[in-house]
Amino acid sequence: MQTDPTPSPADKLATASQPAHAGASATSAARRRADARFMLTHPLHLISLGFGAGLSRLAPGAAGTLFAWAAFEMLNRYFTVLDWGLLIVVGFLGGIGITGFTAKVLRTEDLRAIVWGEIVAFWLVLLMITPIDFVGKLWAFVVFRFFDMAKPPPIRYFERRFKGGFGIMLVDLIAAFFTLLVIALWRMSV
Repeated sequence: MQTDPTPSPADKLATASQPAHAGASATSAARRRADARFMLTHPLHLISLGFGAGLSRLAPGAAGTLFAWAAFEMLNRYFTVLDWGLLIVVGFLGGIGITGFTAKVLRTEDLRAIVWGEIVAFWLVLLMITPIDFVGKLWAFVVFRFFDMAKPPPIRYFERRFKGGFGIMLVDLIAAFFTLLVIALWRMSV
């Protein structure tokens, strides 16, 4: 009885074709790093990472939400409500595949740098509360960031249950709905 089996020719070939640092790279290959170089390797990564907003070392989700706010302010001069509705629906549905692709390449279910979900969700919030002054938009930003970061129930449940691009987009959409609920309740109480 042999305790140490002799490697087969296929095993020898596989071992010979691996670089000497294969053991070290196997652990580092478990997750790729999202950086500017990675973002520019594919147009879908550029979208997933919020055109660079998600690469912020400090609070990438907040940076993505601020990008959404700035983009909304710029585009709102030219877009109708129907245009925004179409952009949000297409952005959400397309975002499922786009963010899922980037997450798969990065070898993760959800990476903080993937902020397309925050962008589309905050566009929805801004669309639903407009017209409103700067202070109102600032409060909407704060409330949305709270729900996106804290992920109170049932948001955390959905985050654990749904993975990939659908999960990434869904969790941010639910945070947007909770934000809109808080704003609606606040408006009713005033």
